[in-house]
Parts: sequence; C-alpha cells; structure tokens
Amino acid sequence: MLRVLRSGERYRGGDPTAGIDTRHAFSFGGFYDPDNVRFGPLTACNEERLAPGAGFAAHPHRDVEIVSWVIEGELTHEDAGGRATVIGPGDVQRLTAGSGTRHAERNAGPAPLRFVQMWLVQDRAGGAPEYEVVRGIADGTPYALPRTDAVLHVRRLAAGERTAVPAAPLVYAHVVRGSVALAGERLGPGDAARLTDAGELAARAEEAAEVLMWELGGNP
Repeated sequence: MLRVLRSGERYRGGDPTAGIDTRHAFSFGGFYDPDNVRFGPLTACNEERLAPGAGFAAHPHRDVEIVSWVIEGELTHEDAGGRATVIGPGDVQRLTAGSGTRHAERNAGPAPLRFVQMWLVQDRAGGAPEYEVVRGIADGTPYALPRTDAVLHVRRLAAGERTAVPAAPLVYAHVVRGSVALAGERLGPGDAARLTDAGELAARAEEAAEVLMWELGGNP
C-alpha cells in the first residue's frame, strides 16, 4: 500500500511573526487528525524554516528519539547542560530524550535555515538521555536508532539514477530536494511516501535528488 502526502498538503504551523514557518506531516500541536497520528514509530516529520535569529527556546521532551537533517543554513542546538553544537547540511543529529531532557534550537547564523526534524517513539519508556552528531554522513550509510526499531537511509541520486527501497514492512520516504519516481508516483521537494508491505521497489531520480528513507518496524 502507498500513501503520498504532498508538500502543499502539510499542516502549516509555527509563528511567522517570530520568523518560524513549520510544515507538519502528522498531527501536531493544535492540529489533530485521528487518521494521521503516526506511521509505525514515526510520529512527526516537520519541515522547519527559521529566519536569522529565530528559534525555539528551551523546552522538554521524553520517550522520543529526535533526528534533525539540515537542508540549508546552520542549526545551533543547545543541550540540557547549555552546550551548543552547530549542525550543517550532511550532518545527522540525534537526541534520545529517554526519561526526560530539555533542549533549545535556533538559527544563530546570517542566512535562512531550513531543516527536517523527525520524531520517533522509543520502544521502551525511560532510560538516560543521549545526544549524538554524525558529521557528513556518507550516501547510503544506514543510521540505526538505539531505542527505536528504525534505520535512516540517506540517498543522494544523480538524474536517472536508481536506488533500492528498503524491503521493510514500513518505509517512509521524504524528498529533501529534486524529484523521484516511486511506485508510479512522482515525488518532489517536501513530498513524502508511506509504504506498507510494498516488497522490493526502486526509486528513480528524475533530476538530481536527495531522499531520506526510514526503514521502520511496528504497525502502521
């Protein structure tokens, strides 16, 4: 089964007066759709756009793994101890909230910031919080989350190039840039496909593209 969510169908959130523009793929905050709460462990896939100086003040999380992928600009992240880390395009940032932690995120640079942030529910509640940044993750290198049955695959494709889609019970594919053909659908920037028991498939880049693919366990 294939379900496609187009970029223009995302729920528009954030705070434009504060320089924050957010596009939600799942129910989030004041927007609730009982048929769109989660896909397996994936419960949020937010496209964030922050103007210079804009950001999210320190706020709490628990029992989720939060993965961020920068499209352009630089994301400055502050952990619960006040330590700041700057994340750029090609870096994977993970915050495993565990039994509870706080963090802040902002655009401290001079240019606009665009990033994708994805939340996945932990398989088991609790545990000590963890934080990790992988710099310049290589194309096709799988990144497995420590407390959720989920693996992230980053695919960068030249025009006409094909790549295998993980043959998992659940796969979530988010197009960061460019366009790809997948299961008879053309997906452009910001579009996402949710695949359930799709078997062996391939995605073909119709132009140079970057795609985030989640290989997920659990039920839809």
